[in-house]
Amino acid sequence: MATANRFGKKILGFSVTPLTSRRYANFRANRRAYWSFWLFLVMFLVALPAEFIANDRPLLVRFEGAYYFPIVVSYPETAFGGSFETEAKYDDPYVVDLIEQGGWMVMPIIPYSYDTHISNLPSPAPSPPSAQNWLGTDDQARDVVARLLYGFRISVLFGLILTVISSIVGVSAGAVQGYFGGWLDLIFQRFLEIWSSLPSLYIIIIVSAVLVPGFWTLLAIMLLFSWTSLVGLVRAEFFRARNFDYVRAAEALGLSNRKIMFRHVLPNAMVATLTFLPFITAGALTVLTSLDLIGFGLPLGSPSLGEMLRQAKANMHAPWLNFTAFFAIAAMLSLLIFIGEGVRDAFDPRKQVTGGSA
Repeated sequence: MATANRFGKKILGFSVTPLTSRRYANFRANRRAYWSFWLFLVMFLVALPAEFIANDRPLLVRFEGAYYFPIVVSYPETAFGGSFETEAKYDDPYVVDLIEQGGWMVMPIIPYSYDTHISNLPSPAPSPPSAQNWLGTDDQARDVVARLLYGFRISVLFGLILTVISSIVGVSAGAVQGYFGGWLDLIFQRFLEIWSSLPSLYIIIIVSAVLVPGFWTLLAIMLLFSWTSLVGLVRAEFFRARNFDYVRAAEALGLSNRKIMFRHVLPNAMVATLTFLPFITAGALTVLTSLDLIGFGLPLGSPSLGEMLRQAKANMHAPWLNFTAFFAIAAMLSLLIFIGEGVRDAFDPRKQVTGGSA
């Protein structure tokens, strides 16, 4: 009987509480947010195995009765009857002919990786869209679809990782401030005021120019400034909740401060915190794209949406580069904003389930 009272419905096969069911209903009632979530999820899941969709290596090779998997293992040209001990180039007509004489190979849907230099273009790079290159090529003769696929994946992964880590740091700092208060809160607030007033973008540019650029290096640099976004909200929630009766009762029962903070108070504070996460992710993606655009982001040649913007800026005579970069970034950020609006409505206690919103 207790289980029936606690878990009222099932959502996607999982038993949930009536409160969670109401929040899910509010989120689903916002049709724009609901479909944006599923569209963004499909786009991310498609981009996640990018190596199996866009690659200049075959997925599978059968040669003289044996099977080879170049997508995960590097094979020398001699493995297929060639003359060189170096890795086989599967876009080389000579290697292709060797394999076809002794078997067959299965190429990905897009037979180019993000850094593949295409040598047999019908026109000088950047070349317009064609049956061979669906969105054309950039000025380095690289396939735009392949770079878009890899760039979308690395941008989303960067934003999600930064959001998770910065949220953990920011929530922990805000929880300590709000729960203990006093001199600790006063000193921490003065530190946050000074830290938040620093020109973070300029500092990121300066540090990126000094250090060797890389995914994790850039992530660590941006983490120095992104964690402060949730501190104020969590601090206010802990300030409000620390005087509630259930917190006083827990203290009287002898529970440690850590258990009270993270087991009893934090779940209430996370309700307001979760509504900000999609917006933090969108902000992280915007900063990464901006840094890549001005050349202080990921290493040169890395697939990124900012680098696509830089290609579009340098090749105004190639409109396919401009349209691809603009619509990719606009769609990604718009979907995240719509999802954030839906999450905000879902956790709003005043929001009632309606017929839906546009």
